[in-house]
Amino acid sequence: MHQCEWPGCREDAPHRAPRSREEFNKFRWFCKVHAAKYNKAWNFFANMTDDEVEAMVRNDTVWNRPSWPIGTGHIVDAFMRGHFTDPLGDLGGQRSQQKNSSVKTPGMGLPANVRSALAVFDLEIPVYTSDVKLRYKELVKRHHPDAQGPSKNSEDRIKAINHAYTVIMEFLDP
Repeated sequence: MHQCEWPGCREDAPHRAPRSREEFNKFRWFCKVHAAKYNKAWNFFANMTDDEVEAMVRNDTVWNRPSWPIGTGHIVDAFMRGHFTDPLGDLGGQRSQQKNSSVKTPGMGLPANVRSALAVFDLEIPVYTSDVKLRYKELVKRHHPDAQGPSKNSEDRIKAINHAYTVIMEFLDP
């Protein structure tokens, strides 16, 4: 057990307090009464200018990590020029392959079932998984029996779309 560091006090000192702003992890030890007095009088921002206090507060809001103003930098510039991944095409950017999407390119010798599945989707190689998913959603919305009314033709069409989707996705991600 520590002894209270308050001048003239001989009590046990179970309470710690930081020595200074510069030595925040080094402590002085006090009894309960003197710890309260020390803490009440201690000013973390003593001898700091207003600008230094403001800079410290701003730095603490981001856990003392670097930060940049919002709305600037290469990411915003790329977005403004339309150079970003827009797999669904709804942001007006270039539709491009997603980072983890599979792609197959021409000259790979497609099996007949894959060629016919691509024909159902009206897609050609190279084809990306994101393109297949987008086209699948479009076709299902258009040909689903709930949207068209129940008929044998719409049921057959949706079955063909579902089968084609399975074939293409198994081909892209075996």
